[in-house]
Amino acid sequence: MNKAISTAAKVPFGQKVAFGVGMFANQMFPAILGIFMVVLVQSFGFDGWLWSLVYFFPRIFDSITDPIMGFISDNTKSKYGRRKQYVLIGGILMGVAFTMMWQLYSDNTLQYNFWYFFLWSIVFYLGLTFFSVPYVAMGYEMSDDFHERTNIMAVAQWIGQWAWVIAPWFWVIMDNPDWFPNQEIAVRELAVWVAVPCAVAAMVPALFIKSKSTLDEDYEPLNVANIGGSLMKIVQSFVEAFKISEFRKICGATFLIFNAFNTVAALTYFVIVYRLFNGDAVATGIWVALFGCIGALGTTFIVIPAVTWMSKKMGKKKAFMWAQAISIIGYVMMYFLFVPGKPWLYIIALPFFSFGIGSLFTIMMSMTADVIDIDELNSGKRREGIFGAIYWWMVKVGFAIAGALSGVIIGIVGFNPDLATTEQQGAVDGLHAFFCFFPMVGTLFAMLIMKNYDVSEERANEIRAQLEKRKATES
Repeated sequence: MNKAISTAAKVPFGQKVAFGVGMFANQMFPAILGIFMVVLVQSFGFDGWLWSLVYFFPRIFDSITDPIMGFISDNTKSKYGRRKQYVLIGGILMGVAFTMMWQLYSDNTLQYNFWYFFLWSIVFYLGLTFFSVPYVAMGYEMSDDFHERTNIMAVAQWIGQWAWVIAPWFWVIMDNPDWFPNQEIAVRELAVWVAVPCAVAAMVPALFIKSKSTLDEDYEPLNVANIGGSLMKIVQSFVEAFKISEFRKICGATFLIFNAFNTVAALTYFVIVYRLFNGDAVATGIWVALFGCIGALGTTFIVIPAVTWMSKKMGKKKAFMWAQAISIIGYVMMYFLFVPGKPWLYIIALPFFSFGIGSLFTIMMSMTADVIDIDELNSGKRREGIFGAIYWWMVKVGFAIAGALSGVIIGIVGFNPDLATTEQQGAVDGLHAFFCFFPMVGTLFAMLIMKNYDVSEERANEIRAQLEKRKATES
């Protein structure tokens, strides 16, 4: 029985690549956005409060619209299936909005630039919702096979990681006077060069991934009244999803690892410049860009292949545990290998360091697909959109919290970017300690949460067999 399920569920490599190309867009847009946002302060005069508003409110808007989009996507009747049309619309909308939101001019008033950017940000995140929620759901429903799901997510994450290899070099490009006179002009022109290829990449899954008609499916009607009243159904879906203990563990572990990592990721620039180069940004050269680039390359060529292999050999839970344990070794190494004047030493720790965040979504998204089978067994419904929306809602809300925590850490240690390291050695040491040990604590708690996760390959195949038997009986 298990062998038959596995054989029937194989997905052609071209379909995996088509899904993975969409992941590149899904990761490139936020990667570049995080870099460009600094220009709002440096070139357009946004103060901390304005920067916080344009940083947090659109993300909160995004987290609210995601579940609604999940409900719509799960219940769409179309000859094109439930997802493709939304992915296509979202890709186009993201490309247009990302280009427009960065057409800012310092000659305009600060108030004009704020509202211009703020409103186009809302449009961009609306496009991101249209794209990302059904796109992630497409990945969940591409295969029924326990290991094939990991293969799909591994290919997607491998392709998506190239966004994080490329993105750090935009720091170098924007500040190079041979290419752009200043950052203001740089972001206006680079926004187009980012938006067009990323929008095309976002549309690839809609154009090339196969889907079946859902015209004859028994879904919730998508009229204005029903969508308006869908909030209670969405809340009910949230409650039903979180009744599944395995899903709670996946969300909780992801929240801890991802948010702990991103809390200190915002400190990377300061730790490298002030710990290794005594606050001399010019002497730092490309070492900040190299940190992100080499880490992403390590994830691409070491972490993802290794975790995929480990998952097949020992199961997803053990692969998760081993990957996170390796990352803890990396965090400890990072503490001892950040030696002033010897930046090359941190490269030794990066492959270990990268196992934490680099393995996270490959394993967790594959696990989520297994949990969706449990939900179908309990409820009789396939709700990939809702589960994807809930999972990424946890990530997005956590990302906003991580941004706030970064500022809290800077305040706790008393770090001042206007002072040299020699004038605030204690603050720089404290920043470095948080950078290494804060994500380690989050990782340890996540491992504790996942200790009793029990969806093994055997259980997953048993659930699939029960679902197949139910479908045969209903037919």
